[in-house]
Amino acid sequence: MNDTRHGKSLLGEFLSTRRAQLKPADVGLPEYGERRRVPGLRREELAQLAGVSVAYYTRLEQGLSLNASPQVLDALATALGLDEAERRHLHDLAGDGRQQTRRRRLPAERVTPAVRQLMDTFGDAPVVALGRRSDVLAWNRAGHALFAGHLDADSPDRVAERPNTARLVFLDAHTRDLYVDWPRKARDVVGKLRQAVGEYPDDPRLASLIGELTMQSAQFATLWAEHRVRAWDLAEYRMRHPLVGEMDVLQHSLPVPRGQGVRLVVTTAEPGSASEAALRLLNQTLHRAGEVARADSPNTRTSSHA
Repeated sequence: MNDTRHGKSLLGEFLSTRRAQLKPADVGLPEYGERRRVPGLRREELAQLAGVSVAYYTRLEQGLSLNASPQVLDALATALGLDEAERRHLHDLAGDGRQQTRRRRLPAERVTPAVRQLMDTFGDAPVVALGRRSDVLAWNRAGHALFAGHLDADSPDRVAERPNTARLVFLDAHTRDLYVDWPRKARDVVGKLRQAVGEYPDDPRLASLIGELTMQSAQFATLWAEHRVRAWDLAEYRMRHPLVGEMDVLQHSLPVPRGQGVRLVVTTAEPGSASEAALRLLNQTLHRAGEVARADSPNTRTSSHA
């Protein structure tokens, strides 16, 4: 993913796209009713706001200069009005350009016994372990039931069949129906993939996933072209679950120490709310289903007649 496309680096593509999304009025510049040939700010306007020469900024956008200093990057981020996640992404992209001759060997993604122990500490709360590409590496029973009860519960254990949350959000009808405000969820998913591209530019499977989604979903392609970035932290959604109905939940994203990009997504609801009751009902449904399954198992029937 380090290669330039159409003569433009990922850094240059990000800069030019975000520049095009800004209007002069957004940054306090007068327009004088002029007719502009291109959308957004001109290169010279952004360069002036960032305090760099137009020639130098042009080289950055064209992928001809890959040695921007942290100070210059911060100035450009301020001029573009980037938030903290987008600012880090800009630095990641520039760092990729400075180090593009040294490719990193990415470790295999796995859930260690320590991570499984950590997942167990959340009790009945739905928990999903996600990898750097948003592949589902593991989930507890509640996490499986909440997000993908229509899929095989053991699928994360088979590397070739692991569900991917981005693929599910854009290509799976069940997952689309889970989110009342699906467009917002879709923007968040794309923004997190954008962040992943900056952090793991040498991941061919990440590039393949983005290519697949771009080809199969026009909505993904449109959002991807906007170069918006979302941080993995905390998000609130209204979900519409087929078993327990609508509920307002918080999805907490927790990085795993020394986890090589692995994160735990833990879902909670406001204490005492109807949404918390819905999550509790979902767990009760799982427990009842487990009891029925144990009662119907051959071993149980044999022991009961012994």
